[in-house]
Amino acid sequence: MESLYDIWSKRNPQWEKRYQESIMDVFTDYGRGTTSYQHARAKTFGAGYEAFIIAFFIGLYFDQTKPLIEDKAQLKTYGQPIQYWGNQENRIGRTSYGEIRKFIFAALVAKTDIDLIALDKGEITPRKVVDQLIDKMEQYANFGFSYIYEKMEEDPNHFFRETAFLHLFLSFLDEKKEEDIQLEEL
Repeated sequence: MESLYDIWSKRNPQWEKRYQESIMDVFTDYGRGTTSYQHARAKTFGAGYEAFIIAFFIGLYFDQTKPLIEDKAQLKTYGQPIQYWGNQENRIGRTSYGEIRKFIFAALVAKTDIDLIALDKGEITPRKVVDQLIDKMEQYANFGFSYIYEKMEEDPNHFFRETAFLHLFLSFLDEKKEEDIQLEEL
């Protein structure tokens, strides 16, 4: 029997097409394939799913979700299942980062209301559970894309600083430290 992870990793999550020009075309090589052109090498991310991963973690760390729009014609996938995300090593200076898929899956299992006992008893199918995981993943990423979009509306250069995404994620650590200090003071 296939594991939940294996079933999940064969899926291809959706994202809203409205982020194509404002985020995907700006930050990724999405839709261009592997290329050595200067234009592509200047992108912050390679494959489109790399922007999805960043958007997912933004939603996760903010603990905010945003449902996808209901119009299926306005949704896209990357054309590549999750199991292949991070396996590209053919670009100079890049190494595989496949472990991130396991981190995403673990976070989804922890943050999604899944009845694992019902799954074990056969009362719900693995596919139903994976549908829940994918839905949560898409919602976290959709919040992240919305966040990136709004920041770029406020300041078009916001994410063009060399360490902009790094500073965003470090800010989550700073917030956690502040919460811990406040708890210790109680």
